Amino acid sequence: MAAHRKPRERSLGGTTARTAATLALAGAATATAFDGTGNAEPQLTPAQVKAKVDKLYQEAEAATETYNGAKEKADAAQRRLHSLQDETARRQQKLNAARDALGSFAAAQYREGGIDSAWQLALSSDPDRYLDSAAFVERAGARQAGAVARVREQLREIEQLRGASRIELKSLRSRQAELKRQKKTITGKLAEARGLLARLTPPERAQVTGDGSAQGRASRSASDTRAALEQAGSVAAPGSRASAAIGYAYQKLGSPYVWGATGPDAFDCSGLVQAAYRSAGISLPRTTYAQINAGRRVTRSELQPGDLVFFYSGISHVGIYVGNGQMIHAPNPSAPVRLAPIDQMPFAGATRVV
Repeated sequence: MAAHRKPRERSLGGTTARTAATLALAGAATATAFDGTGNAEPQLTPAQVKAKVDKLYQEAEAATETYNGAKEKADAAQRRLHSLQDETARRQQKLNAARDALGSFAAAQYREGGIDSAWQLALSSDPDRYLDSAAFVERAGARQAGAVARVREQLREIEQLRGASRIELKSLRSRQAELKRQKKTITGKLAEARGLLARLTPPERAQVTGDGSAQGRASRSASDTRAALEQAGSVAAPGSRASAAIGYAYQKLGSPYVWGATGPDAFDCSGLVQAAYRSAGISLPRTTYAQINAGRRVTRSELQPGDLVFFYSGISHVGIYVGNGQMIHAPNPSAPVRLAPIDQMPFAGATRVV
């Protein structure tokens, strides 16, 4: 009977109780971690968010300028490749015409018994071997021998063009890979910045991006150029081209920032500068680090309306100076083309292009 007796229940005391409590606490901690509250990031102040977002935008803009430079080179490589391909096609047509002419001559010689059927077959199946035949050159005479020599030269030129095309294609693919890497960097930085801004309340977000300021409100009124001029101060540009570039920039106040864009409805910083001076009949390079060398360097104290002003040690941002310490620039995806003081970013240099 004792063997079938029900085991006596033991109380959770001593070591057993402590073990159970430890397991329960561990389970609770695990559950909290899965809920996402155990390792929650500390709440950032608007000032901290602004500092982080500004840094991300600066890094994204530096990557954007690298992207712009790589795209410019990729576009140039694409144009060169198309040119080589077109030239190869033209040379091939000439070669085909020359071969047809030699083929007609060979057929006539065959009919006259000058060339046997084996040579005619060689012409149709392997023209290079046929043209290299000393026997054919001897039969052809001086005129036909010259034609053969020209065809052989055309063959060499075409092969050179094809070799250049292969090199250009390799360069293009390398540029395209660089574009893909830079695009990934840019989109990652911008996504992180958007995530930080999304944590803020609308008033805090407006404070961080500057959209709540008087300057932001004036900048969004793209059609109200007169108000913008009054805000910046009416300072005459030193020449008609600088004046035209500034006028274009004023007309684009309020346009959205889009990385890689050169207008007419959206811009990045160097794209706005390039488009403004293009409207004035002046061609500028695409990137900030090339634009700074596009004209004569001037000091900050020498600035005149129309000068290009550059910022950060990597020359990753540019604006158009309009006088009274103000510039027009395309800031970042959170802010449209707007007026801004040039002392709001680390000044790196200035260039006068006209």
